[in-house]
Amino acid sequence: MKERGTRKDIREKKKKPPSPHEAVQESQRTLKALEDMRNDTMKGGGIELIEEQHRRGKLTARERIELLLDEGSFEEFDLLKTGRGGAFGREQTYPGDGVVTGHGTIDGREVFTFSQDFTVRGGSLGEAHSQKISKVMDHAVRVGAPIIGLNDSGGARIQEGVDALASYGDIFKRNALASGIIPQISCIMGPCAGGAVYSPALTDFIFMVEDTSYMYVTGPNVVETVTHTEITHEDLGGAKIHAEKSGVAHFILPNDIMCLREVRRLINYLPSNNRQRAPILDLSDPVGRTDPALDYLVPENPNQSYDMKVAINSILDGAEFLEVQPHYARNIVCGFGRMGGQTIGLVANQPSVLAGVLDNNASNKAARFVRFCDVFNIPLICLVDVPGFMPGPEQEQGGIIRHGAKLLYAFIEATVPRITVIVRKAYGGAYVVMNSKHIGSDINYAWPTAEIAVLGPKGAAEVIYRKEIQSAADPEKTLSLRTEEYRQTYVNPFLSARRGYIDDVIFPRDTRHRIIRSLQFLEGKKRERPERLHGNIPL
Repeated sequence: MKERGTRKDIREKKKKPPSPHEAVQESQRTLKALEDMRNDTMKGGGIELIEEQHRRGKLTARERIELLLDEGSFEEFDLLKTGRGGAFGREQTYPGDGVVTGHGTIDGREVFTFSQDFTVRGGSLGEAHSQKISKVMDHAVRVGAPIIGLNDSGGARIQEGVDALASYGDIFKRNALASGIIPQISCIMGPCAGGAVYSPALTDFIFMVEDTSYMYVTGPNVVETVTHTEITHEDLGGAKIHAEKSGVAHFILPNDIMCLREVRRLINYLPSNNRQRAPILDLSDPVGRTDPALDYLVPENPNQSYDMKVAINSILDGAEFLEVQPHYARNIVCGFGRMGGQTIGLVANQPSVLAGVLDNNASNKAARFVRFCDVFNIPLICLVDVPGFMPGPEQEQGGIIRHGAKLLYAFIEATVPRITVIVRKAYGGAYVVMNSKHIGSDINYAWPTAEIAVLGPKGAAEVIYRKEIQSAADPEKTLSLRTEEYRQTYVNPFLSARRGYIDDVIFPRDTRHRIIRSLQFLEGKKRERPERLHGNIPL
């Protein structure tokens, strides 16, 4: 009778390695399982929801990333990461958890990005969703690369309760800590409501898409319940509202494709982080190029308007100008361009809108822009034609003192090269606020048409010659004569030049050349500041 094997023999038989054929089969099964999981994740919420997204005129999360980044450059993180499935563990889970995250390049420069997937639970944010976003934000700060968020979300995932709220807090904290270290850009490409709005609000620039995107803290249903007022999503928080009235949106574009192309354009003007300078781009525009047409830009009549953008386009390389918030506070113009290949931030009064006065909105708009340029080593150029601050009870009660002080503070605090050109009017406190020599501007030029004074000629004449005008046989004629006399005597750039407040009175045609030469010698500018945690800007 055959003896039975020992326990040791049995164990050895169990441990017998698989044959080469079996090993190959096992490997193939594993690879197939991985491929299936990845394919399932790539489908998002499924074909039907993807088609619904397209019917709304919106791209999917992955399609957006493909358009944003250089072809083939995207490397994804956490493709298979899955949420817990809700507070009660009974909800269906999805690999990826409704957001696509990773990094790639824009014109060869590294960027990090996340794109919320509306086809997966409406892009709602839960714990795993937030962890994925937090990871790419942490990487962006460590590496020193911009972070671009593509937002398309129904808000916090209700099923995850307070965990979802805590997850928003994790993102907000990272937005604040990354501020001034790396550029942060938000694209609102669908709904963005409730607490979700505060992450984009903490970033540097917000893009919105017309008709398909909206932002608000409380939606139309809540507004109707509380105020008994019916209002649409678009009228409450659409792209046009935030571009023209609230100032929340910096750029609005007609569709997803145009929006993502404009983001790529903006990135090309910016450095990757606060330790670097913006990339130099040679547009083959001669440094010494002059424009004789500028000699005749300013009208002889001081009360006649003109378009400051003519001067802006004339002095910039290739007449290329990326205006920031073009539809908001249009009495001041802010944006990016290049001079001698170098990125510059430009702030200019716009005499064709409200005569170029500074008001509450214009002060806020310009102050925010100046501070961005300062933290990212972008020189500031100011073109000045400002008759003063906007008068009236509405502005005073709205806090024009406080808002004007923001712009004043921003310029004084800025340590980047600062150059000012006074084109025409520079009156009163507004003259000082608009990057004057007295608050630390490095170089101040003036055109021969510049008018620098405490008050405009007519207002000054009314004060100085009040008694004479009142007792004159023809008060109007006397006022006119005295106004012109004051203008000729005091309201010109030569008096300021003699006092050293203007470095030179230049020919308008030479403006581009003079600014570029000044930028070249200011390139190594260093400025020491007293040690402190931070200042207390009059918010």
